[in-house]
Amino acid sequence: MELLEKVQQLFGSYGYSVLFFGLLLEFIALPFPGETTMAYAGYLSYRGQLDFGTLVVLAFLGTTIGMTITYFIGAKAGLPFIVKYGRWFLLKPDKLDKTQKWFAKYGYGLIFIGYFIPGVRHFTGYFSGIAAIPFRKFALYAYSGALFWVVLFLGIGKVFGPSWSAVFTLAHQYTAYILALVALLVIAGIVYRYCNALFARSRRKHSPARQRQKQNAD
Repeated sequence: MELLEKVQQLFGSYGYSVLFFGLLLEFIALPFPGETTMAYAGYLSYRGQLDFGTLVVLAFLGTTIGMTITYFIGAKAGLPFIVKYGRWFLLKPDKLDKTQKWFAKYGYGLIFIGYFIPGVRHFTGYFSGIAAIPFRKFALYAYSGALFWVVLFLGIGKVFGPSWSAVFTLAHQYTAYILALVALLVIAGIVYRYCNALFARSRRKHSPARQRQKQNAD
């Protein structure tokens, strides 16, 4: 409750800017309750005090700008710098090791799902730069993941209103299931598009016009 009271006070004093600057600083690895703040901001939108679209834009920009900054820090400074000076940004060696292990396990996908893993999302930008992942590929995963992350947690407050806190807790407990569902939906979408493309190609191949062209050629 103390954390929520602080978030409420921040919104009362600074409004929309809390979301943008708070998330930006969180991804540089400074302490900020990003998910709680987004869910509460969504609740304020439910009450009509804030605009949901504006919240999505500001949260997305704060997240992606913070991630992009850390990517270039990692790319330019490298692992030795992060290990030596990371403690000033709460980048502890054990958390960096944890991120490296997750990267080895999930590869580029970690950049997307890392937002939902406590103690990992603050490091994926740095490690992506250190690992010299091409920026376009990094941006594809990081920015799409950011959009899904901010819409999900802002949506909890917007959709569930006064019950947002209970749903927020459940969302944390079942993060793995949410990610699995998203993965299944993505795979289903890819398979659907692939099957549609094959079907369309088959129809063109066996269309009457195509058959006549083939007969004329013969």
